[in-house]
Amino acid sequence: MQSNVLTMIMAGGRGERLSPLTKDRSKPAVPFAGAFRIIDFTLSNCINSGLYQICLLPQYKSLSLDRHVDLAWKPLFQRELGQCLQSLPPQHRVCEDWYRGTGDAIYQNIYSIEQMSPADVLVLAGDHIYSMDYRKLIAFHRDQDADVTIGAIRVPISEATNQLGVLQVNDVNQVTGFQEKPDAPLSIPGQPSTAFASMGIYLFRTDFLVSVLKNRATELTAKLDFGNDILPDIITRARVMAYSFESACGKREYWKDVGTIETYFEASMDLLSPTSKWRFDSLDWPIRSYRPDLPPARFSSGYSGTGETQLRNSIVCPGSVLTSASVTSSIVGFSSCVNSGTRIEESVLMGDVRIGRDVRLRRVIVDKNISIPDGVNIGFNPVSDKAAGFTVTNSGITVIPRGYCFKTASLPKNGKPQNANIFCNQTLETLK
Repeated sequence: MQSNVLTMIMAGGRGERLSPLTKDRSKPAVPFAGAFRIIDFTLSNCINSGLYQICLLPQYKSLSLDRHVDLAWKPLFQRELGQCLQSLPPQHRVCEDWYRGTGDAIYQNIYSIEQMSPADVLVLAGDHIYSMDYRKLIAFHRDQDADVTIGAIRVPISEATNQLGVLQVNDVNQVTGFQEKPDAPLSIPGQPSTAFASMGIYLFRTDFLVSVLKNRATELTAKLDFGNDILPDIITRARVMAYSFESACGKREYWKDVGTIETYFEASMDLLSPTSKWRFDSLDWPIRSYRPDLPPARFSSGYSGTGETQLRNSIVCPGSVLTSASVTSSIVGFSSCVNSGTRIEESVLMGDVRIGRDVRLRRVIVDKNISIPDGVNIGFNPVSDKAAGFTVTNSGITVIPRGYCFKTASLPKNGKPQNANIFCNQTLETLK
């Protein structure tokens, strides 16, 4: 177990850019890759790195997140060995507000930090997809005698624009400038199309962190967000270092902030690509989660011999049944059913999804517990998809939100409108 490090995971944002997937849940609780929740990747990194003193800071719509953490993660921690995984929602211990930013979330729990008295505090985001050994970051931080160390990665300028914090560093990787989600990110010298982006990973020397937060909290107009307020302010008066994720690993590592529908979809498709630079099935770095007791997935040609199921570059989770269907570059979550004649391309079915016969889905995200009636085509006509009440992004990704009730009068069924109200989704509260 990594000693003297307290990990605090931000898990409370509203997730508005990921709507409607965050309509009933927080971002970290959104299902990913069929068998996981987004939070599982950060928590797996912690466990694999020997970090067993963890505070989770939820805020909005945290019921499904709390339930998942209770089922999947808390049994792994033994309090008698000094291990803990505790959820710390806003408690109004130091003020009457909810968390007003990343720094404020830490400040409102400064009592817990002082009680545990770690040498360093590792602050992580709960909504990023990546695998990282935090022990290397901690060793770098201590070797450099840093007050703060920021995890950083090279990304295309277009990816950083209005999306990510951008660092400027000198030749020894000391941070000399910081832009929070800039309109015009500064590029890496000599690499005009590339920026050095913050991964939302901050390792603070505890006494420095406590001092900064307490001093700023005494200023009535001070704001307490790391990216917007604290980091730009301390760069000139503290030793702030950048830990290069790629340099430490010796190769281009995978990292994705899945804060929007587009980035969530891109990360899902990245898993399925034969040339993907990252996989989640390494036995050396396991990704843990809650595993329901389900039978293996089954592929059938159907009783009428309507053709074999075809599966290409896809993930199918336990409990699912595919009958005479075609699934290409798609993810099929737990306990889903896909019937004969249906074709699914570049789509994500989160789980407990029922799809009728002769359905066509292309670039569609289907939230949990949805039933799609026979013959429906989704993802081919943005105008009709929007008219049906689906979310359609500028890049052409269609999202069927949780709780959607299909009325086939509003959907193309083999090119012809129907009048019957075929299906109404039933919510399964135990598996939100």
